Amino acid sequence: MPAYNSISAEKLFRLVGTPSCPAIIDVRPDPHELLPASVQRPAESVTDWAGAFVGQRVVVTCVHGHDRGAGVAAILRSEGVDAETLEGGVAAWRDAGLPVIDASKLPQRDAAGCTVWVTRARPKVDRIACPWLIRRFVDPDAVFLFVAPTEVAGVAERFGATPFDVEGVFWSHREELCTFDVMVDEFGLGGLGALRQLAVIVRGADTAHPEIAPQSAGLLAASLGLSRMFADDLEQLEAGMTLYDAFYRWCRDATDETHDWVSHKPRSGKKAQPKEFAGLTHGD
Repeated sequence: MPAYNSISAEKLFRLVGTPSCPAIIDVRPDPHELLPASVQRPAESVTDWAGAFVGQRVVVTCVHGHDRGAGVAAILRSEGVDAETLEGGVAAWRDAGLPVIDASKLPQRDAAGCTVWVTRARPKVDRIACPWLIRRFVDPDAVFLFVAPTEVAGVAERFGATPFDVEGVFWSHREELCTFDVMVDEFGLGGLGALRQLAVIVRGADTAHPEIAPQSAGLLAASLGLSRMFADDLEQLEAGMTLYDAFYRWCRDATDETHDWVSHKPRSGKKAQPKEFAGLTHGD
């Protein structure tokens, strides 16, 4: 059972990749590997940055979950932040065999500490799937710029943004793999079965090969629908986040579940009860 004001590695891992994931703050000095979805902040200046997390749930990580992390979490709570520590720290996370991200793979950050990415405007599949992956598993504060194809290289150079899903750059298609595949592998997330399965679905939708996964055709249809619904690419991205949240949770938790008309019909001879009263007996 987790210690007071702490969360276990396994429980935190179940939240990573979902909209309900807490802000994960790594206070180790110059870490070489990071927990997915974590941000780095210096422990020594916690009072300077604490205000940015007021109103959020926060998990503080350090090496073993002792003085440094516990102290930062306590100061955050004194500043009105709902903060706890990762029980056992990053060491416990690694001991549990959970994935970490090689910090050297992350692009340079801007003055606010965010990674900045740039790609072609009017996204369809890969250019929504990749930002979803980055925000849910790599950098929750990542900034995405959508510009005309001819402007990607110039914007990347002038504003220190990392180009993706365009020809001739690191973060792009490789042979039969789409950019989403490449990011899953390069960020060290390939061991997550749900992401690996989602990558196949994205690849089928993005490369005109829906036959490789039954869900690819549906993802493509939804993606094209979103692109017609939104004239603003950033608004489309926000709507697309929910779409990929749903596909990810299906891959992780619901692939064995079926749904049909018969299974939801009341049994013959019995009057259906409202769901909230099902299972109650007389006197309950």
